[in-house]
Amino acid sequence: MSNAKDTWAAKGYIDEPIPQGIDLKAEIRRLCAEKKAVIMAHYYTEGEIQDVADFVGDSLALAQWAEKTDAEIIVMCGVHFMGETNKILCPNKKILLPDLNASCSLAESCPATDFAAFTAAHPDHKVISYVNTSAAVKAHTDVVVTSSNAKEIVESFPADQPLIFGPDRNLGGYINAVTGRNMLLWNGACHVHERFSVEKLVALKAEYPGAKVLVHPECKGAIVKLADKVGSTAALLKYATESEADTFLVVTESGILHEMQRQSPDKHFIPVPPEDAACACNECNFMRLITLKKLYLTLVHEWPEVHVDQDVIAAARRPIDEMLRISKELGL
Repeated sequence: MSNAKDTWAAKGYIDEPIPQGIDLKAEIRRLCAEKKAVIMAHYYTEGEIQDVADFVGDSLALAQWAEKTDAEIIVMCGVHFMGETNKILCPNKKILLPDLNASCSLAESCPATDFAAFTAAHPDHKVISYVNTSAAVKAHTDVVVTSSNAKEIVESFPADQPLIFGPDRNLGGYINAVTGRNMLLWNGACHVHERFSVEKLVALKAEYPGAKVLVHPECKGAIVKLADKVGSTAALLKYATESEADTFLVVTESGILHEMQRQSPDKHFIPVPPEDAACACNECNFMRLITLKKLYLTLVHEWPEVHVDQDVIAAARRPIDEMLRISKELGL
């Protein structure tokens, strides 16, 4: 078994056969009941992961829900920074991530040591960090934001307060545009939202002239300008559900289409493709590392576990608490 564990540690996930004929979804739910565990899944994970989860949401909702749960184990079906956020909010709970390789290109674009030096060079600036960052980056932050609450939290600062926004230059640029701010931006981006093609979106708009265009603010400005609705995954989902339109061009990670279709089965949701591929979907390869098999084995062995140093937890908790406080105060 020690050799198996060494192999698992090297791979970052558990790799062993599962019993033939097993009903993975039923076994996952049985193990959750047995171990007092809950499964949290982001909208960008595979549909079958979302179907078996206790809670599905965007980054803000997942953070809010993690803070409230009385479960002893949280299995985070998403990417690593989300597991870290859960650990920061719930330091006494066991936080599991089915594959430790599920990183985030946006978080990786902002190394903590470089960001610390960047913020130290501008001591008069308050620091706002997007939730898509490591715990170590959050520790150098005054307040964390998500795409659901970034605009409102930025506007909560006095107009003359200099601000740093990291790491997403596209989201930061969008917030600057809609608020009239001039925040200093870290030069990072999400590999999924950065790849969307203006030309392919324009072609789809011509093919579906009545379709509404739903765009995540992590996309480039030229894409955002073509949107009927710009917002977080939760905001785009809400718009699609409530809109009288029946066709939507969706410009964000294609995992959200699962919940959109579930909530509005009679509507049509068309994923906008990336510029560098012939496929119709723009997928996050990190989110797709989370599979039912890995989720099942994670619950069986209660590994891989997400760990965050205690001193980092203390420093990173403050900006997350500040986000949750402001969000609650503003009714977000």
